[in-house]
Amino acid sequence: MAQERILLFIPAYNCAPQIVRVLRSLNEIEADTFAEVLVLNNQSTDDTQSAAVNVLSEVTTHLATVGRNLNNYGLGGSHKVAFRYAAEKGYSHVAVLHGDDQGDIRELIPVLNAGDHRRLDACLGSRFMKASNTPGYSLFRTAGNHVFNLLFSICAGSKVHDLGSGLNIFGTAVIKDLDVTLYSDDLRFNCYLLLGLADKKRTFEFFPITWREEDQISNVRMFSQTMKTLAIVREFLFTRSKFRTIDHRARVHESYAFEVVGTNGRVNQGL
Repeated sequence: MAQERILLFIPAYNCAPQIVRVLRSLNEIEADTFAEVLVLNNQSTDDTQSAAVNVLSEVTTHLATVGRNLNNYGLGGSHKVAFRYAAEKGYSHVAVLHGDDQGDIRELIPVLNAGDHRRLDACLGSRFMKASNTPGYSLFRTAGNHVFNLLFSICAGSKVHDLGSGLNIFGTAVIKDLDVTLYSDDLRFNCYLLLGLADKKRTFEFFPITWREEDQISNVRMFSQTMKTLAIVREFLFTRSKFRTIDHRARVHESYAFEVVGTNGRVNQGL
């Protein structure tokens, strides 16, 4: 295959203390594992952006860029910004690590060393496999996730171990898939993406991860998110042809763009 170049995309929203730890952790992995690290601040209302920019000088192993979304695109919209950037820059893969420091980038390294990301369209971190670890999760919350994993397994026609953690890697087929733009821009993006992978016969597998809750603040409204997720299942099962073609966004953005606000190396032009 062509030379492998992986973009590490770190979505960040109101996680000023945590983003510092996440960026410092990059120094614990081999230099240039990722061709570039892109932190995308999605209109945070705290000091996330300045915290990320200020710690960039401490990242000595990778080229790192901090960008600010030009609009509040949501978590899903930030994925679209990163996918477009990767496609334009010719990156072969996009790895995703949430900026709130719940995941550990080192747990992606065995996947890369094994070459799983080369033979699959997506490698998805799971919080709910036997070898996974979720300190801070209640039994109720874990049980609820297992129920949803079962429902989505029925929809996908294959075993689903997580509807969307914050540690994943996607290949070119996903990055360049224009239909991804139609998926929801909010926290449901990963659900739509997962079903899209299954519907298009993309190859994907899950790997166990540790997902911790220490000083993070969740942006999920549990009941509302549950009802919205159930609606996705119903839509996919009963109106599948419609699911494939309609725009699932609550608000249509003409473009998904960002501006560069800091870098520890050469300046990259925001798209």
